Order: sequence, then structure tokens, then C-alpha cells
Amino acid sequence: MHAMNTPVSMVDDVAEIFGREGFYVARGLLSPGEIAEIRNAFMDENRNGPVQGLSEILKDPNPADPLAFYPRMMNPHCHKDKDVGRLAGKYLLDRRIENMLRQCMGEQPVAVQTMFYFKPPGARGQTFHQDNYYLRVKPKTCCAAWIAIDDADAENGGMSVVPGTQNMEVACPEQADTRTSFTSDYVKVPDGLSPVLCDLRAGDVLFFNGSLVHGSTPNTSTSRYRRSLINHYVPEGTSEMSHWYHDAMRTFDQAPRQIGVAEGGGPCGTATARH
Repeated sequence: MHAMNTPVSMVDDVAEIFGREGFYVARGLLSPGEIAEIRNAFMDENRNGPVQGLSEILKDPNPADPLAFYPRMMNPHCHKDKDVGRLAGKYLLDRRIENMLRQCMGEQPVAVQTMFYFKPPGARGQTFHQDNYYLRVKPKTCCAAWIAIDDADAENGGMSVVPGTQNMEVACPEQADTRTSFTSDYVKVPDGLSPVLCDLRAGDVLFFNGSLVHGSTPNTSTSRYRRSLINHYVPEGTSEMSHWYHDAMRTFDQAPRQIGVAEGGGPCGTATARH
């Protein structure tokens, strides 16, 4: 089953669709020129491999693992001295994304994280998980804005979501198969529910609820990357979240924001080398 390819329009009731399905795809929200600028900047930044202090360098990496050279970059928006930092910060607080988030979340969003995934040919995926297991947002949940930098489909390990799981409690993960997933946490798809592949095109933005079970399979293509710039947000009324995200927090109006610290949490999945 595939997510529908309906473009964003005034006809869409974004809040109703997001509430019912747990996700919404905003088609063509970013232009081809904007996407090319993001893609080129991140590829140039990683031209010599992982960047100390920016890339999530795998512990004891296997040189044959494509992610040894192309690990994800964490909170690039905090690196204002770099082109990738400027661009990540720009799109973290992009007003088009804010407008969509307000409809999805029902209140003003606060930005707390950026990540960039390269996912080159042969790279592992990230098995099913829930983002709020890591962010620990209360009393509600977080929301992701997943920006497709390349077309993302079944061949190159596109994103799948499980509609209906946005209403379930955050589960305690099981051990993932790290031969196919670069993170070690796995959440089982509940009985009676099925994954939906979000067939995305570069410039589409997938918004999804932090409790929604989602994940991806390995990139089985021989020449296609599946790059993505991912932003995480929490509702303005959040009372607490994991300490991991506080230093990276931003508001759209740049106003000070105080959020209590929740116990536990951490980066979105624990990266693990493939051996």
C-alpha cells in the first residue's frame, strides 16, 4: 500500500488527515532549486568522509559499510560556520513548514532537532520505531518534518509509516536486526495494522506524529542515494522533553522558551556498526 500523491491544496483538511492517519505528505513544498542547494552543500561537507563534531561517527566501523563514510549528521543547524548549518537552520524555521506544523499539531511548534541522512546505495535502513521514545515529550508528542532530498521509494529504502499507531503508547523497543538496520531499536507493527510506503519525490515533506511507528528498509539500488533533511518539533505547550534536545532548541520567533527536563531519551535511534 502506498501513501496517496495528493498535492497540498486549500481543499485538503490537513489537521483532519493528520489526526486520522498520523501523517501528511505535503507535495512539492520545496522547489527543485532549494533541494539542489541542500543536496550539494551536504555532499560537499562530507566529501572527505565523516566530519568530527557533526557526523555521528560509528564506533568500530566496518569499512565495507557505506555508512562508515556517510553516517548521518546530527543537528547541523547548530554549526553556523558551515554552509550546511546555514541551510539546516533556514529550513528548520521555514514559514511554509511552520504553517503545516501548526495545522498538524494544533499549536505553535518549537524546533528541537535537525538531522541529515545520506543513505547511499547499499546502506542499511532504520527499522520500525517511534520518535517520541527518544524525545520523551509530555504531555503530548513531537512531530517530524521529513524533507525528501531525493526521490524515495521501495528500491532505495523509502519511508514507511503505520497509520493508526499515532494513538498507541510509546513502546519499549526490542533488539533490531543490525544487518538490515543501522539502529538497534525495533518496534513491532501491531496486529491488524499495516505499513504504508510513502512514495516521495524530491521536495516533498512528510509530516508525522511522534508516536507513529515508521521506518525504512535498506537501499537496494546500485546508484541512487536516499538523502533526507529531517526536523523535529514539539508543541509550545510541552512541559518536558529529553535533555538531549535542549541545547538545539529554537522558536520560530526566536523568543526564549523554557521546557522541563525528562528522564532518559537520546538521539533518534542508537547507531550501530555492521560487522
